[in-house]
Amino acid sequence: MKYPFDCLTDLVFVEEEPILPADIILVPGGSHTDPMSMAAELYLAGMAPYILPSGGYNMKLGMTEWEFFRDIGVSMGVPEHSILKENQAKNTFDNARNSWKVIQDNHIEVKRAIMVCKSYFSRRALMTYQTVFPPSVTIQVMLDDLRINRDNWFQDEEGIRLVLTEAKKISTYFAYHIPNWVKQNGS
Repeated sequence: MKYPFDCLTDLVFVEEEPILPADIILVPGGSHTDPMSMAAELYLAGMAPYILPSGGYNMKLGMTEWEFFRDIGVSMGVPEHSILKENQAKNTFDNARNSWKVIQDNHIEVKRAIMVCKSYFSRRALMTYQTVFPPSVTIQVMLDDLRINRDNWFQDEEGIRLVLTEAKKISTYFAYHIPNWVKQNGS
């Protein structure tokens, strides 16, 4: 143990996994360009046949997060028909639930998904999608923003605030789901 708060680092940040080809690339809502830019790069590299950005209206953007992400993808060369539409989500659970519905409505078989998100948001995003998606779906996390990461988050006030906010959200978001996870595993 290097610092007394290393446990927070392990809680909030998902270790980067090797990215393998997948059936879909998921982009939870937001107003940063990085996640969709990375998703577009992964798509153009042949890592998945679809991108599914998710997000409803965002006052800061003056449009839905989905429209914002779609425009970034199209501007980078992703064909619009490869960008699936989910433009109603208001929070991370909506992103996951609505995305799973879009996948089902489009009759896409998903065994492996790549999720692109901010590093400090990775654990909560992953756990949320794992709560909604069937256990048979493997979700790999690709971190798009390494400005605030597991090695430096504690070096400035913004990183500390973001990580502690995520730790608090993780500890409250999933209390209801823990008994269900235990039941699913037969324990």
